[in-house]
Amino acid sequence: MNLAAFDGILWLLLMLGPLLILQRKLHLEIQSLILILTHRPDVTITIFSILFLPGVALHEGSHYLMARLLGVRTGRVSLIPKALKGGRLRMGFVETGSADVVRDALIGAAPLLTGGLMVMYIGMFHLGLVPLGNDLLTGQFDVFWKSIASLPRQPDFWLWFYLAFVVSSTMLPSASDRRAWLPILVVVAAVNTAIGIYYYLTVVRVIYFTDPGQRPAFKFERGIAALGVVMIVIVTLLGIVPAKLLNAAILAVRF
Repeated sequence: MNLAAFDGILWLLLMLGPLLILQRKLHLEIQSLILILTHRPDVTITIFSILFLPGVALHEGSHYLMARLLGVRTGRVSLIPKALKGGRLRMGFVETGSADVVRDALIGAAPLLTGGLMVMYIGMFHLGLVPLGNDLLTGQFDVFWKSIASLPRQPDFWLWFYLAFVVSSTMLPSASDRRAWLPILVVVAAVNTAIGIYYYLTVVRVIYFTDPGQRPAFKFERGIAALGVVMIVIVTLLGIVPAKLLNAAILAVRF
């Protein structure tokens, strides 16, 4: 099996947790800045909500559209922000009827799918980020930094940059969106464990039960190597400062 074909999915699953933490921290910092400038919590909520309105509209619209496509009953839809207990802010909501686990999970994941497609579209066709990725992967760092410096000269750069920013900052599923994920995550974890055992036994078979001359050539793929480095860093940090990382993860899940 060519694991390079799954690089994108592996990166998404690996970075979902850190992105949740980063999104929460980013929202708190922006709210704090607005509050410092205005000294009024109600004005802060209003400005923050207007700033992220395009992303919130796409987020809630994705829930609504996915529910309708899957035949799940929908109720009220709101884009009006509301302060909740614990210092949380609800940017909007869509009421949906009860459904099975799979449909609930798909409805909860809809903003991640549509937001990811929107950010990909903006990055590829309006910000010209594909050549940047190629330059970075091929080690052409001088060309990479020159391309970064030239990005603001793209047509309507700041508009598309703003849209990419607000969509990417609001596309991650909230705690209520992720409620139906647990049974599916258990199944995915079981499948992942089975795949891991299969590859482990394959390595054992090749090392101990295959003649050296018949062993397949080792191919070190760049994407898998990068994933390995990231996982080593995460495991190392969990061993050195577990409390801070776990507390940040718990706060992100509750958001």
